[in-house]
Amino acid sequence: MAAPWILWLIMPVIAFLYASVGHGGASSYLMLLNLLEYPPQEARTTALVLNIFVSLISFLSFRKAEDFPKPLFLALIATSIPASFLGGSLSVDPVIYRRILGGVLLIPALRLLGLFPVKEADPDRIRHGAAAAMGLAIGLISGLIGIGGGIILSPLLLLLGWTSLKQTAAISALFIFLNSIAGLMGSGMQAFDLPPGLISILPVVLLGGFLGARLSRSLQQQNP
Repeated sequence: MAAPWILWLIMPVIAFLYASVGHGGASSYLMLLNLLEYPPQEARTTALVLNIFVSLISFLSFRKAEDFPKPLFLALIATSIPASFLGGSLSVDPVIYRRILGGVLLIPALRLLGLFPVKEADPDRIRHGAAAAMGLAIGLISGLIGIGGGIILSPLLLLLGWTSLKQTAAISALFIFLNSIAGLMGSGMQAFDLPPGLISILPVVLLGGFLGARLSRSLQQQNP
């Protein structure tokens, strides 16, 4: 069965927009798939597969961010990867699943309202123990609903003043990539449900992600 035309139209746009800021777009893929009433397991698997490819494209664009904070990144993924695998392996009631997803989707709206202000980055603010706890919580939520966690991580990093905008984009993209793989592996413990029709849109989604990352890279070169 072919994917609905609206997915061909909107999903590449989602990939374009998210790749340009260091994300993969899973939360918006999920929202769209749920509105089209795809089963949660199919939606989760599809979003994670797309997320893996788009976030990798995005990371390759942002990987040269100045002073990539490796200790912070390692503290985050040390707990987030196993937690994401665990979350992906769990079966969630569809009603609870949609409530969690709805809560996560509120984060961008709250950010637009200014409830997640951006502080000037100061490495002295970083607390690696807190980062590990943050990674654990984000990883578990990410695996449960089928996202990479960047939509939660990015505003928190900026709110805490741990990283600059470029550092946040680079960290988030790689964080999303690794957590999406872990979540997908965990999800495969139940069933790997990926509708054939949705596989067919992968090339156009990748094209959208590539164009978004390329635009971002061009803007970075103009504003180093």
